[in-house]
Amino acid sequence: MSQVESIDVARLRWFVAVAEELHFARAAKALGIARQRLSRTVIDLEDELGTKLFVPGAQPTQLTDEGRELLAAAREVIARAEAAAARPEPEAAGTGLRVGFVPGVTVSKWERIWGERFPEIPLETVPLAAAEQLTALREGRVDMCFVRLPIDREGLSAIPLYREVPVVVVPKDHPISLFSEVGAAELADERLQDASDLDAAAVVLEMVAAGVGLAIVPHSIARLHARRDLVYRTVTDHPDTEIALAWPAAETTELVEEFVGVVRGRSERSSRSPSTPTEQQTKRSTAKKPASQQKSAGKSASTARSSGARKSGKRRGR
Repeated sequence: MSQVESIDVARLRWFVAVAEELHFARAAKALGIARQRLSRTVIDLEDELGTKLFVPGAQPTQLTDEGRELLAAAREVIARAEAAAARPEPEAAGTGLRVGFVPGVTVSKWERIWGERFPEIPLETVPLAAAEQLTALREGRVDMCFVRLPIDREGLSAIPLYREVPVVVVPKDHPISLFSEVGAAELADERLQDASDLDAAAVVLEMVAAGVGLAIVPHSIARLHARRDLVYRTVTDHPDTEIALAWPAAETTELVEEFVGVVRGRSERSSRSPSTPTEQQTKRSTAKKPASQQKSAGKSASTARSSGARKSGKRRGR
């Protein structure tokens, strides 16, 4: 930083006013300050820089060579300061929520509910490859992510949401297409493509369509890459997969809690606690039912049992 840049911008503006007016009284009036204060500021500035900015005793006021150099430099500093002040401030971090999701997960329902419930808080949904789900969370590229389990949960909070049944994808004219579901026995003689990399599912299903084997994938993946020349059937004895909502445990903010509530289906007015106030009041009310009401209920139940017994006896007699 140069010596000029270290000077307070307000003091530079006062100096520029005098340098342009070449008259202390007029400059002070334009700035709305006392002439003595302006003169004192210029003297202090000269002492700080170790040079004279105005020719001593000159009438009218004249700038020295050093004063002209300072005037040019001061104008540049003031212009940069005004340009910086005119730039809009960046949005504060943390005012929205970034939620990632892997292939096969549909987030439109939760987006809609969030938009209705929190219209002033932006929700950004970020599609991610399955291979990037953990990295995106660890690196902070997303605040939360719909992931496909299993993942390394160290340092993460994860809420399992639902399980997906596996399906086998076959050509439309394949014999298996005649079944509604199949087991391992029906697939024993079939060539199965390696479909473990769900990010490459489109390529794998292209090979299935070409007649190069079959593929077992989660139901949502088959639906995501649906084609007219392929069909899929449930596999009854193949491991299913699980979708969960995960986020860094240390970053459990209020917005994160609110989104968890949306995904779990909590109503807008419900509490985050396991038991809502209404439920708690109902339990207390039941527990503290007056003895007279409990006796009455007991008599009613006894009468109903007696009546039922008599009716039952009559049916057996017939």
